[in-house]
Amino acid sequence: MVRKTFRGTFTQQEPIPEDAIERAVEVMRSGRLHRYNIADGEVSETALLESDFASYMGAKYCLACASGGYAMHIVLRSFGLQPNEPVLTNGFTLSPVPGAINNAGGRPVLVECTRNLVIDLNDLERKIQQSGARVLLLSHMRGHIVDMDALVALLTQYRVALIEDCAHTMGAYWGERKSGSFGVAACFSTQTYKHLNSGEGGLITTDDSALMANAVIRSGSYMLYGRHVAVPNASTFVDARLDNPNHSGRMDNLRAAILRPQLKLLDKNRERWNLRYRAVEAALRDIDGVVLPQRPSKETYVGSSIQFLAEGLDKENVQDFITRCQARGVDLKWFGSHEPVAYTSRHDTWRYVEPQALPQTDAVLDKLCDMRIPLSFSVEDCRLIGQIIAEEFVYSVTGSEHHC
Repeated sequence: MVRKTFRGTFTQQEPIPEDAIERAVEVMRSGRLHRYNIADGEVSETALLESDFASYMGAKYCLACASGGYAMHIVLRSFGLQPNEPVLTNGFTLSPVPGAINNAGGRPVLVECTRNLVIDLNDLERKIQQSGARVLLLSHMRGHIVDMDALVALLTQYRVALIEDCAHTMGAYWGERKSGSFGVAACFSTQTYKHLNSGEGGLITTDDSALMANAVIRSGSYMLYGRHVAVPNASTFVDARLDNPNHSGRMDNLRAAILRPQLKLLDKNRERWNLRYRAVEAALRDIDGVVLPQRPSKETYVGSSIQFLAEGLDKENVQDFITRCQARGVDLKWFGSHEPVAYTSRHDTWRYVEPQALPQTDAVLDKLCDMRIPLSFSVEDCRLIGQIIAEEFVYSVTGSEHHC
C-alpha cells in the first residue's frame, strides 16, 4: 500500500479579502489608526465594526477591544466581580479563560466536562451549590455547544448570570438563536485562528446598558464614549465615566477595517468549514476505538476544528499515534500531556488556579485528540487527512498496516 503524506500547513490561513486590504490601506494612508482619531462628522472604522457586529448578533450594544481574553476580563469587571469572588467555568478550556478570571481578580471554580466535550450540567449544579458563585463564564470550547435550554433553566433557577465565551462559536447557533445571545454578555475573538482574522482582537456584545457603559470606559475611551455608535445613551455614562478605571485595551481602526468585510463572509464560511469537517469526520466515524463527540440536532456548529477520543489506545500509546500522524503531515494535538504544548494545556498545569479534582474531565483529556481545519485546505485535502488519521490509528491498535 502506498502511504500518502499530506503536504499542507495547519497554521496557514486564507488571505485577507482584497476589499479588506484596500480599506486597510485607506486607513493607513489617512494616518488615523487610533479609533478616536477621526475627522469632524466621521464615524471611525472601529465604531462601524461595532455597529455591524451588533446588528449581526441582534444585540443592542457592541464593543471592539484588543483580544478575546481582554474582552472576558473587562466583562467580568464591568459585571461587578469582586476580589476573590468565585467564577464558575469549564474544566476543559484553553488558558485565556481562567486567565481572564484571574486577571479580573476572581477565583476559578472548575466544572467537569462530558465525553461530548461540553460542560457537565450535573456537576455545574453541584458547584453552584458548593461555591455560591453568581456567574458562569461558559467556554463553548472547540465549538461544542451544551444544551443551552437546560443550561439557561438551571442558571435561572439558581440566579446565576451567564457570560458566554464564543471564541470558537462565532457564527454558530443553538436552535434559532446565535451562540452568544443567551447570557448577560458574550465575548468573541478575532485572533488569527478564529472565524474572523485580524491577528488579535476581541468583541463584546450585550443588551445590558450599565455593563456596556462600564466596559467602554474600562476599554480606554477616556471621555470620548460619544464617538461610539453601538452604545447606550450619554446618561448611562454619567456615573460609569467616574466609577471605572481605564484598562486601555482598545481595538484600532486598522484591525476594524480588516474585519468588516470578513464579517459579510462569516455565514458562507461556516458552510465551507463544515464541508471540510464532515470530510474528516466521515473517515473516522466507523473506526473501532475512535469516539467522535455527538452533535445535538439543535446545534448549528462551525467546524473549524475537529476532536475525537482515542479510546482504543492506552494513554501511553496516544503520543506514538500522534507522532506517526505528524510524520505523514497531519498535525494532531493531544490534551493528555501533563506538560503544556503550544496552545494546548490542561487544568492541572495552571498553577495560578487552586488545584481541583476533575476525574471525569481528566479521563476525557487523557484520550482527547484535536486538530485545526483551516479553510486553506480543500475538501479533498480533508479526506486525505481523515484517511491518514484512520490508517495510523488502526496501525497503533493492531500493529499492522491497514487500508481504511
